Amino acid sequence: WLRRCTHYLFIVVVAVNSTLLTINAGDYIFYTDWAWTSFTVFSISQTLMLAVGATYYLTFTGVPGTATYYGLIMTVYTWVAKGAWFALGYPYDFIVTPIWLPSAMLLDLAYWATKRNKHSLILFGGVLVGMSLPLFNMVNLITVADPLETAFKYPRPTLPPYMTPIEPQVGKFYNSPVALGAGAGAVLSVTFTALGCKLNTWTYRWMAA
Repeated sequence: WLRRCTHYLFIVVVAVNSTLLTINAGDYIFYTDWAWTSFTVFSISQTLMLAVGATYYLTFTGVPGTATYYGLIMTVYTWVAKGAWFALGYPYDFIVTPIWLPSAMLLDLAYWATKRNKHSLILFGGVLVGMSLPLFNMVNLITVADPLETAFKYPRPTLPPYMTPIEPQVGKFYNSPVALGAGAGAVLSVTFTALGCKLNTWTYRWMAA
């Protein structure tokens, strides 16, 4: 019972910290001079936090579906935190909440389809998460209200200049943020997923010591 309670405690800590670390990762729109650069970097950071935490939870329970539950926890926490932008006066259609659930579902699917094979989860699940997350988040991003129009409609003179939405310089750094984010994510997410599995092993060993 002590081992199980410790695991659940770690899961809560990982989920909360994952959300805290990615809480501003949906605010690509505020970095409009470097919007696509930040999109690529944030895609990798979101992939890291989702893959590590969800894999840790999934391999601990051994039940497909827990990765999706973990993604749901992160999503709900982020919705609450994004209420700060709404409190500042921005409309709901300007607030971006990163989409983790479809990628978490793919992680569960890879685990279920390979009959709970950990190595297949790392390879297939990791690649699926890394490739899918930038795609879903770009779809999410293009539905957001125009940043320039919003800046004029809802001016916030108290915000620092780098947080004030301005006309995006599309293609200023990366011409294809989705392709770059998905390409990097497909490689890196395998390592991230393996780390989630290893974290589970380490905590078991620590509890058994």
